[in-house]
Amino acid sequence: MVEQGRKLVTIFGGSGFIGTQLTQDLARRGYAVRVAVRRPDLAGHVRMFGFPGQVQPIQANLRFPDSVAAAVRGADIVINLVGILFEKGAQRFSAVQVQGAKTVAELSRAAGAKTLIHMSALGAATDSPSAYQRAKARGEAEVFKAFPQAMVIRPSLVFGQDDGFFNLFGFLARTFPVMPLIGRNTSIQPVYVGDVAEAIARAADGMVRTGKVYELGGSEILTMEQVIERVLEETQRKRLVLPLASGIAKPLAGLMALLPKPLLTPDQVVQLGIDNVVSEKARREKRTLEAFGLNPTTLDAVLPNYMWRFRRNGEFDRHANPLVNG
Repeated sequence: MVEQGRKLVTIFGGSGFIGTQLTQDLARRGYAVRVAVRRPDLAGHVRMFGFPGQVQPIQANLRFPDSVAAAVRGADIVINLVGILFEKGAQRFSAVQVQGAKTVAELSRAAGAKTLIHMSALGAATDSPSAYQRAKARGEAEVFKAFPQAMVIRPSLVFGQDDGFFNLFGFLARTFPVMPLIGRNTSIQPVYVGDVAEAIARAADGMVRTGKVYELGGSEILTMEQVIERVLEETQRKRLVLPLASGIAKPLAGLMALLPKPLLTPDQVVQLGIDNVVSEKARREKRTLEAFGLNPTTLDAVLPNYMWRFRRNGEFDRHANPLVNG
C-alpha cells in the first residue's frame, strides 16, 4: 500500500545501471517507488534504498501488456528506462524499443498517470544506418503519439561505476596485448550516470517543460581514439592500439555476437562510426542538462574511482604514490 498523499512512481527497468541510481534519488525525495522488472527476485537490492515498503519490486515485461497495466495501475508518474543493446531470442529492438515503448505510453495514459518520462538515446533517428537508433526513434514517435506531454531523455554514452563501456575497455586493456580501435575519429560526449538520474528525477518533480526531447551530454567531447588513450592512462597499461576498418570489424563483431553476452555486434560497429554528441539545436533551445539546472560531472571526477581495478596491482596501485609509479 502507498501511504496516502505520497506520489507513486513506476520505473520500468528500475534495477539496472541508471535505474538503481534513479530509484535512490526518487526514494530520497519521498516518492513511493514501484520497480517494474522481468525478474523481481533479482531486484531485492532496491528495497534498501527506502524505508520499509517504500520501494517495491514488481514483475513486468514490456512484451506482455497485462503485466504493464498492473505495473502502472495507480501510478502518478511512469518512467520507462527499458532498452536492449543487442537482439537475442524474443528480445528484439522492435518488440522492446518500439512496441514496448508504445505499450507503456498507452497504458500509462489509460491508467491516468500525469507524467511519463521515456529513456531514448542520443543519435535516435529514423534514417540512421543503425537498427538500434532507428528503433529508438520509432519508439519516441509512438510515445508522443500516445502521450503527447511525455518527456524523452536522450543521453549520450553513460559512464559510471558499473557502466558497460569504460569497464569493457578496461577489461580489454587488462586482458589483451592489443586494443582494437573502431571509429577512430568518431566523437562521443560521455555523461555521468548520476547526472542522468538526477535530470530524470527533476523531470519527475516537474522542473522542465513537458512534450520535449532532452539531449544529455557530458563536459567533454572525445574521439574514440582519445577514449582508448584515456582508458590506457587510467589503467596504467601500455598496449598496441590497432585501428580496425568497419569492413574488418563487422565480421569480427558478427562472431562475437554469437556469444551468450556479445562483447560487440555488427550494429554496434555501425554506431561507433556515428558521432554521438548533443546537437546544436538542443544547445540553442537549452534542451540539455542546462534545462535541469545541472552542470555535467567530469570524467576526471569519476573514472579514477573505478578504473583502478584494471591496473596491474589493482587496489595497491590505486593508493600507491604516483611519483613512485612514474
